[in-house]
Amino acid sequence: MVELYSDAYWMQFALEQAAFAAQQEEIPVGAIIVSQNEIIGAGFNAPICSHDPTAHAEIQAIRTACQNIQNYRLPEDATLYVTLEPCTMCVGALIHARIKRVVFGAFESKAGSLVSARQLLSSGYYNHIFEFSEGCLQEQCSLQLSDFFKMRRSQKKQLKLLKKNLTQSAMVEKR
Repeated sequence: MVELYSDAYWMQFALEQAAFAAQQEEIPVGAIIVSQNEIIGAGFNAPICSHDPTAHAEIQAIRTACQNIQNYRLPEDATLYVTLEPCTMCVGALIHARIKRVVFGAFESKAGSLVSARQLLSSGYYNHIFEFSEGCLQEQCSLQLSDFFKMRRSQKKQLKLLKKNLTQSAMVEKR
């Protein structure tokens, strides 16, 4: 059982947001922002369906939180929970929004910008630095992503096979 208001407790809500992304055939990444033990913002990955390359889960959560509090800066105690390590763009947005803390689940070896591919905050060049914790519900977050990509690969194989069969059928009919 997950302890109330623990990092794992809040990460479950981010996983729910990621499931919404998967339902829209987006890469399943979800994020929430918590202040004073209340969710003030939530978002899921939506660049494809929104035709917006900046519509990452973290950006969506920042946007909804800032709209909800009517301020372009987040509250001093705000924590972002996200199922995948943030990319460079999202780290930049989190710096500008003045997030206090970030908790992420799965590591992102290609674009992760906190610990995996880059360590942006270690440069010391920023006017705001936030704390971060890594690997919260890592197994569940990683599994959600890997299951999505397995399903997508399977769909592509089925489509390729279907196209091949249709092509062969068309060739037989021409004879």
